[in-house]
Amino acid sequence: MQAALSGYLTIWSVIGVGWVVAHFRVLNEQHRRMLSRVAFTVASPVLLFSLLSRADLSHVFSTTIIVSALAIVIGGLVYLVAARLFFGPGDLAGRTVGTLCSIYTNAGNLGLPVAAYVLGDMTWMAPILLIQVGVLQPAALALLDLAAARGQGTRLSLLRYLSLPFRNPLTLGSIAGLLVNALHVPVPAMLWPPIEMVGQIAVPAMLLAFGISLRLDPLPGRGPHARELALVTPIKVLLHPALAYALATWVFGLPLPQVLAVTVIAALPTAQNIYLISGRYHVRTLLARDAIFISTIASIPVIVAASTWLR
Repeated sequence: MQAALSGYLTIWSVIGVGWVVAHFRVLNEQHRRMLSRVAFTVASPVLLFSLLSRADLSHVFSTTIIVSALAIVIGGLVYLVAARLFFGPGDLAGRTVGTLCSIYTNAGNLGLPVAAYVLGDMTWMAPILLIQVGVLQPAALALLDLAAARGQGTRLSLLRYLSLPFRNPLTLGSIAGLLVNALHVPVPAMLWPPIEMVGQIAVPAMLLAFGISLRLDPLPGRGPHARELALVTPIKVLLHPALAYALATWVFGLPLPQVLAVTVIAALPTAQNIYLISGRYHVRTLLARDAIFISTIASIPVIVAASTWLR
């Protein structure tokens, strides 16, 4: 648990660096956009390729993937219904980002150390990574691309609409990694060092951009998005892991180690790349930023409680 908490400390340290450099005007909003663009278009696709091309697919396609997928679907539906009831009809792009804030888990830079030191095996993250980068993310990006096209008055042909998921660099990196893995395509050993080096840029760039935003934008929890923030954060931190636990225990009857795994994974906070995606499309960036900020803090006691109770 100490090592898992050190993952949180590492994340907040890098975010703090972004806040400091923005405070002393070393970096500004233009630099934040540049960091986000590099992470979105270059580093993150390479990182996803690196992770998925070497994941254990036998572990990926297990019963836990069904539990995680159902918890995501139910959590997303709860958000959409509640948002409709409390906030009225919303725009497609805004609801898409809100849904991602409610159910998209930080399975990468935070999930991996948690899996290693709480669950004892980093491959527990493979199923959730597959769901998120192979299904949830492409679908969300296609919806955001569609909303952007509508906003510009552009009419999309059927072919272009169907190809939207494959026009995004994050989706392309994920698909390439899965294909290389599934088809056992050999990657020359000399290519892995530069692949890993470029991929390692993604998380620091995202966290620095996040820290810059914390300093330059309004303080977390303030603004017109505050009411929706009060909805998405409890769904992510409390409802999502509760759904995973209930499904794993009472519906599928999984053994305790698997119940622990899906519950802890669902309790992880909103992923930083949701802020990256929202910034790329200029949609609900403050909601994404604050959901990440608050859920990262609130998830600590939930994960500690779950890992203690389910031993």
